[in-house]
Amino acid sequence: MKKLKNEKELVKKAIKEGMAYGEKRGVVEFEPTDSANDKIEYIYKLLVHDKVIQPIPQDQISQQSMKHKLAIWASKLS
Repeated sequence: MKKLKNEKELVKKAIKEGMAYGEKRGVVEFEPTDSANDKIEYIYKLLVHDKVIQPIPQDQISQQSMKHKLAIWASKLS
């Protein structure tokens, strides 16, 4: 897994866009007390469920790999 140039900023963008996506679909309401890790995991699972992104193989799922996958997704958004 090669780290992206500005991965931190892309993860922040992915969380923001993923929260908007989930709330627009009406499937989730994020609370201010939700941790970033919880948001990342939920957004990742939602995007996989909706077939927006390809799932990570089950034995390779980690917080870091989910962040990386969401950063890639965010980099492709306009």
